[in-house]
Amino acid sequence: MSMKNLLVELFVEELPPKALKKLGEAFSSVLLENLKSQGLAGAGAVVTAYASPRRLAAHITEVVAQAADKPVSQKLMPVSVGVDANGQPTPALLKKLAAVGADASVVPNLKRENDGKADVLFLDTVMPGAKLAEGLQKALEEALAKLPIPKVMTYQLTDGWSSVNFVRPAHGLVALHGAEIVPVSTLGLTAGNSTQGHRFEAAKHPVVLKDADSYAAQLESEGAVIPGFEARRAEIVRQLSEAAAKQNLKPIEDDALLDEVTALVERPNVLLGQFEEAFLEVPQECLILTMKANQKYFPLLDANGKLTNKFLIVSNIRPEDASAVVGGNERVVRPRLADAKFFFDQDRKKTLESRVAGLDKVVYHNKLGSQGERGQKVQMIAAAIAAQLGGKELEAAASKAAALSKADLLTDMVGEFPELQGIMGRYYALHDGLSTDIADAIEDHYKPRFSGDSLPRNNIGIAVALADKLETLVGLFGIGQIPTGDKDPFALRRHALGVIRILMERDLPLQLDALLFIAAGVRGFTEDVATQVADFMFERLAGLLREQGYSAQEVDAVLSLRPQQLGDIAKRLTAVRAFAALPEAESLAAANKRVGNILKKVEGTVDAKVDAGLLKEAAETALNQALAQVAPTANAAFEQGDYTASLQALAALKAPVDDFFDNVMVNAEDAALRANRLGLLATLHQAMNRVADLSKLAA
Repeated sequence: MSMKNLLVELFVEELPPKALKKLGEAFSSVLLENLKSQGLAGAGAVVTAYASPRRLAAHITEVVAQAADKPVSQKLMPVSVGVDANGQPTPALLKKLAAVGADASVVPNLKRENDGKADVLFLDTVMPGAKLAEGLQKALEEALAKLPIPKVMTYQLTDGWSSVNFVRPAHGLVALHGAEIVPVSTLGLTAGNSTQGHRFEAAKHPVVLKDADSYAAQLESEGAVIPGFEARRAEIVRQLSEAAAKQNLKPIEDDALLDEVTALVERPNVLLGQFEEAFLEVPQECLILTMKANQKYFPLLDANGKLTNKFLIVSNIRPEDASAVVGGNERVVRPRLADAKFFFDQDRKKTLESRVAGLDKVVYHNKLGSQGERGQKVQMIAAAIAAQLGGKELEAAASKAAALSKADLLTDMVGEFPELQGIMGRYYALHDGLSTDIADAIEDHYKPRFSGDSLPRNNIGIAVALADKLETLVGLFGIGQIPTGDKDPFALRRHALGVIRILMERDLPLQLDALLFIAAGVRGFTEDVATQVADFMFERLAGLLREQGYSAQEVDAVLSLRPQQLGDIAKRLTAVRAFAALPEAESLAAANKRVGNILKKVEGTVDAKVDAGLLKEAAETALNQALAQVAPTANAAFEQGDYTASLQALAALKAPVDDFFDNVMVNAEDAALRANRLGLLATLHQAMNRVADLSKLAA
């Protein structure tokens, strides 16, 4: 059966730009998988996704007109039910056969197999392979049903009576198997072989496709459209780089903006615009944001990363004289920049400190009070953290920065652009005459805002950032707002990872539980809430470490001890990995697990003490002596932070530990002997598990 390539295109009105990429990927991948499952596409079939503002399409290789027939074995019923004592088919069997399209003539050919409970009758038949028209119809319906549509709209079809639901009104459907039209339909449309190109610049209306393989080339040459999302994106990047290079500048890097612009144009044409230099007096973050968010422009930066008064426009048309397009865009951006300058000038007429009182009128959460109340809590926590990190000077600075950290929420600029919170606080703090360190801390207390974001620049910012995140975690856990499944409306996972990253990457001498107890106390919650948050944070930490390449065993071994100084964790993991590579590791890990199990079964607490006078067996004496030699070395290395050396020292215990379990009865009848041996094991357990719980490495 001959294979040909398949092309399916749905032509629609302008699709939502922020969703276009995902829509295109989903449409093509579901089509391919469905056709494969029906045997209509080969195992090596490749799909190419196309997505432009007005179309979703997929090109699939190795598609057949009809799938191969399939042998099918249908389970009918137990032999005892289907055949009577004379070997004749029962009415029940005949009825079942009729239901599957067979009759009594197939009874002699029925197979009998035991399914584990009884002998069962099976009918072997051949199912005709699916035809492409039927199979594609099914695949198309599934692909449309599974589209990740942000919001569905209902619209009326041309008959004036029927209506359908889809992301945008659809106006055309193409389905070509090679050069042949596949008769499928959807959304009130019947498939053909023609589509539409660019609204204004297409050379032909409509574009009649020769075959499936000519789709992209014809659309580009006759329709003035680059249908592939990635191809169009690459063309925009090329033009941006070329246009910027001519000015000895570079365009701002923003993948989200690039994706959105790619989803807005069919035939990109990059043009250069500019605005008055006077606007550069406004902080560049404000200007960049208003150009990106409101106008979808690419601001141009100089070699030092400073904003210039030039920007790049990605137009959807290519007129011979582009001056009108450039001029129009320059006129449109000017009022936006003027608004930003007005907000900036107005905001500086009031100090940040004068705005703090207004936070009492801003609701943070109906169960946790206002932003003003919350700010006071953050201020207290920040001061306590700063006191541990430094002296009175750091404590006072952190308290000041925390008090002002949310004041910029009441400024006009942040009201217009919430993304600038913290950033504008820094500018206004500097304008008010505050130190650079405090101004930086006001901006940095939101950091890290996302994965890979930078951390606060100084200890003032670290104290306020930790306080802000810890207060959020404890406060929301305290009122029962705990993330479940995919639901995390207050971004508590992000806050937890932020605390973890700061403590780990800055290697701070701070104890996690102590920080959470401070935050819980300030918020008026019990230590149980702090413990809940700690559990949540260690779960996030475990996931983070596994993402970084550590094994589940390594992570479990270290985190089982709940190390409080998170900066130590990387060193502990390195030490565990090195220990696991030792030839003695497997035996010692198994022994450690055995010791732990023995001690768990003992009622009451076992003291890690040994009376040498009660050591009767040579093996227990040898183990005690080995511990007396190894433990001080391991403990000294541990106290110095050399966790690898601490664990390596334990290797010397393998032989005496093995000998002990081979020759000593721990649960001796003599109570004193039994208690002493348990004390020896407790001493061993204590010595082995300071860096990590080595039993977690046991198979």
